[in-house]
Amino acid sequence: MSNSSSSIKQFLLLPFADTRELQLLHFCLFLGIYLAALLGNGLIIITIACDHRLQTPMYFFLLNLSLTDLGCISTTVPKSMANSLWDTRAISYTGCVAQLFSFLFFIITEYYLLTVMAYDRYVAICHPLHYGTLLGSRACVHMAAAAWASGFLLAVLHTANTFSLPLCHGNAVDQFFCEIPQILKLSCSDAYLREISVILVSLCLYIGCFVFIVVSYVQIFRAVLRIPSQQGRHKAFSTCLPHMAVVSLFLSTGVFAYLKPPSISSLSLDLVVSFLYSVFPPAVNPLIYSLRNQELKDAMWKLMTGCF
Repeated sequence: MSNSSSSIKQFLLLPFADTRELQLLHFCLFLGIYLAALLGNGLIIITIACDHRLQTPMYFFLLNLSLTDLGCISTTVPKSMANSLWDTRAISYTGCVAQLFSFLFFIITEYYLLTVMAYDRYVAICHPLHYGTLLGSRACVHMAAAAWASGFLLAVLHTANTFSLPLCHGNAVDQFFCEIPQILKLSCSDAYLREISVILVSLCLYIGCFVFIVVSYVQIFRAVLRIPSQQGRHKAFSTCLPHMAVVSLFLSTGVFAYLKPPSISSLSLDLVVSFLYSVFPPAVNPLIYSLRNQELKDAMWKLMTGCF
C-alpha cells in the first residue's frame, strides 16, 4: 500500500464477533438497542412537538437533545449491524469520512446542549422571576442554533484535519466505527501532531463547558437548600436529577474511553467502552428523562392513547 491516504479505498473496522452465531447475536442485540433508541427518542420528539403544554425552554432543549441522540446512534449502529449481518469488516473511505464527521457533529452538539440545559436549570431555580426574560423563545433558538453550529464547525475542522494526514500503517481500524484516535494510529510518525493541537484547543472548550456545568449546579444546590419546604426542595431537585444523570453518564463514559491508562487497554475492553459511550447513552437517555418526569409521562400516555 502507498504511503498516502489517497491510495486507501476502504477501511477495515473491528468486528464484535468472529463466528457466525455470535455475529448474528450481535446483529440482534444492536437491532433491539437501536429500535429502543428510535422509539424512545422519537416518542419524546413527537410528544414535545405536539403537546402545547410542553412548549417550554426545558422541553425545547430536550427535543434537541433527543435529535442528537438519534443522530449519534444512527451514525454507528446501522453500519455495525450491516457488517455483522453480511460478515464483512469493510467501510469505504468516503463512508469512514462521513461516519467520523457525523459522529463528531452529534456528540459535540450534544455536549454543548447539555451545557445550555444546565444554564436553563440554573435560571429556573436561582432566578425564577427572570426566567421568561433570560430564556425567551428567541434566546432559546439562538442558544440551540449556536450549539448545532459549533458542533458542525468543530466536526468539519477535526474531520478535514484528520483525513488530510498521510496514512502509512495500513487500513485496519481498531474500533467498530471510525473515530479520530484510531485513524491517527494509522498516520505517519509526527504527522498527527497537527490534529493533536486542534484537539487540545477543543479540549479547552470542553473543560470550560464542564466548569460551567459544575458551577451552575453548585449554585442550584445552594438555592435549593435555602427553600424552606421539603416539598419545594424535592420538586426542584426532581427537575435537575435527569439532566445530572445524563451529564454524568455522558462524561464518565467519554472520559474513561479516551483517558483510561494504556496499561489496561485491550481490543475487547476498547470495544466495550466505545459501546458504553457511543451506543448506551442515546438508548437510555429517554428512559432517564421520562422516569421521574410525570408531566412528560402524562403527555406521552395521552399521545399514545390518542393514536390507538
